[in-house]
Amino acid sequence: MDNDEQFFGRWVPSARPPLKPLVNREAIAQSRGAARCTRCGNWLTVTDQLPNGARYCRQCLQLGRLTTHHKLYTIPEPNQFPRMTESPLTWSGQLKPQQVVAATAVRKLAAAKKNQLLWAVTGAGKTEILYPALAWALQQGWRVAWASPRVDVCLELAPRLARAFAGVSQAVLHGKQEQPYTYRQLTICTTHQLLRFQAAFDWLIVDEVDAFPLTTSPMLQRAVKQAQKPSGSHIFLTATPGPHLQKLVAQRKIAVTYVPLRYHGYLLPQMMVHLSWQWRQHLLKGRLPGHLVRQLRGYQQIGQRFLLFVPHVADLAPIAAALAQAGVVGGVTVHAADPERTAKVQAMRDERCQFLVTTTILERGVTFPNVAVVILGGDEAVFSTAALVQIAGRAGRHAAHPRGEVTCYCQSQSRTIQQARAMIGHLNRQGRQQGGQ
Repeated sequence: MDNDEQFFGRWVPSARPPLKPLVNREAIAQSRGAARCTRCGNWLTVTDQLPNGARYCRQCLQLGRLTTHHKLYTIPEPNQFPRMTESPLTWSGQLKPQQVVAATAVRKLAAAKKNQLLWAVTGAGKTEILYPALAWALQQGWRVAWASPRVDVCLELAPRLARAFAGVSQAVLHGKQEQPYTYRQLTICTTHQLLRFQAAFDWLIVDEVDAFPLTTSPMLQRAVKQAQKPSGSHIFLTATPGPHLQKLVAQRKIAVTYVPLRYHGYLLPQMMVHLSWQWRQHLLKGRLPGHLVRQLRGYQQIGQRFLLFVPHVADLAPIAAALAQAGVVGGVTVHAADPERTAKVQAMRDERCQFLVTTTILERGVTFPNVAVVILGGDEAVFSTAALVQIAGRAGRHAAHPRGEVTCYCQSQSRTIQQARAMIGHLNRQGRQQGGQ
């Protein structure tokens, strides 16, 4: 890669500035005793200081340490990508009628550079719905980023986009990436990586916009804004928009396209609820609820693979031990900080694993061909309404297995459980009006 290309639309701390015209700024801006990181916007505290006296930013430390001794350099995005005479889309699939309607609307809004929301039920085929608009944008020579708060989403999305746009240069950026940065027309990245960019992208796709940590992080929301060109636009993708997004839609400050049906035309599986009193007390004795054990044994007898969602990382080991004691074997546990997380999820995708016991890290953005979904402790605070709806959406995603089973075990029917069931019911009513099954 040309040495200067790493600076295109991107803030880079460098001891060797680029040769071409550039813009630079202090990495840590200081004024009247206050100091602020110019990459992430974080205000430094008095403890953010190194032994040599330099002040540094803790907030974006995972992207590389910035201190008062650093400068950031950038070259305004030049868009060194040729306009194409033909569409770069190499995907051989076909959109369903309801997807065609949504895809057409999204493309028109993108071409008009309108900010928009794609509100599509889990399993609606949001990725494929965006293909026509993405193909058009790339054909115009636009630089595009597809960002998600979750690494798992990026890892699943990258190979799909590589196949769908085989002739388009692509970069994949996340915290675990070992390959060096490359300047490419299409960038798939975590939202944290957007902190490195400045007015770089003509079209910015933000997947799972309601997911943690994006929804609760002003830093990441700032990253999305600064990565988009002033002349560009963005599209937010979600099945469960939060109150803020819904308010923007109601105020007509953002255009919206609805897709209430899954791509195969079937409705969302409704969540069945089983009350399970004092299941944690039983777990302390190495036991799980009898109904749960019978259900999972039944799955194993018929070869039904499943995901078992639990509230906390600390629950994984005792639940795994209790499952083994009950004769439910062939699965593994996984959580966000698990060093083997990527390999375990891939093993589940490849059907080399019978089941996963997981935290909410797999609530969204991952697709397995045919799984049942079980939630233990669904009334605990970690399971928000959006999380429960997203978790339920892991079932029934494949056209060959469109009626997956979703079961929630809880000590009480909490407000969030009731709201999740109500949201699924609302989406399914809309779906039936469009002929959903």
